[in-house]
Amino acid sequence: QKRTMTLIAKNGYRDSDYINAAKIFQGIYTKKPKDRTLMQYGDDSLTPVLTFKDEYSQRVSYELAFSALKYQDLLEEILLDSSAYPCQSIPDELTSLLVVMLYDLQDRKFQAREIFDEDEPVAEVQQIECYLHSFKTKLAGALARCRIRHDAVSIKSILPESLQKQEQRASALPLCVWINTLKISIQDVFSDLKKKGFTRAESMSDLDHYTYCVDQHCHDVLMFPPSLKEELLNLDLFTDCKLLLQ
Repeated sequence: QKRTMTLIAKNGYRDSDYINAAKIFQGIYTKKPKDRTLMQYGDDSLTPVLTFKDEYSQRVSYELAFSALKYQDLLEEILLDSSAYPCQSIPDELTSLLVVMLYDLQDRKFQAREIFDEDEPVAEVQQIECYLHSFKTKLAGALARCRIRHDAVSIKSILPESLQKQEQRASALPLCVWINTLKISIQDVFSDLKKKGFTRAESMSDLDHYTYCVDQHCHDVLMFPPSLKEELLNLDLFTDCKLLLQ
């Protein structure tokens, strides 16, 4: 299971995760004045029904949706510049899915997604995926032109300065992790982390490399250095939902 989680994180997500992310994005995307509206996102008056397979799916669905929101202007620009949008075969109701899946595709450097046997295919996801891949070269070209226009080495550099500063602050904050005591005891977590090479620090100011500390007020909450996020999420403690990232 650990291996599967690692591969999903690097090579795309389950079809259901894209659907959930699109539903979330549909409710949070930035609505623009009519004279500045470049893309149509369909009806967003209904409250979406979200069905998550597990805690991991819930987390990645929200991460994907909010990442797409953060880069909404850029993603719309890429779709328009590449002529991938508008498309008669893609109704407005699937625009959110198109944007969310484009974000993930460019994040994977336009590499193909790995399909897993246990994944249940969703027709809309398959349709959008095939469509984006048919425009892959043009989309990559549009992204490159956008970076040149903004003189940006990466898409993060295209973000407004205020957002870049927020990202920098967020990336410097310790990771807050909750121990799921329904599945594992606090002492067993300590033992498991010790076996994996982690050292318990006295306080957050002592966090460095493979260390963690216990929250002063909540003994079932642990703090880790922010640089360890990807490694932590691939530990079996996380893939088995014994530890949950807050």
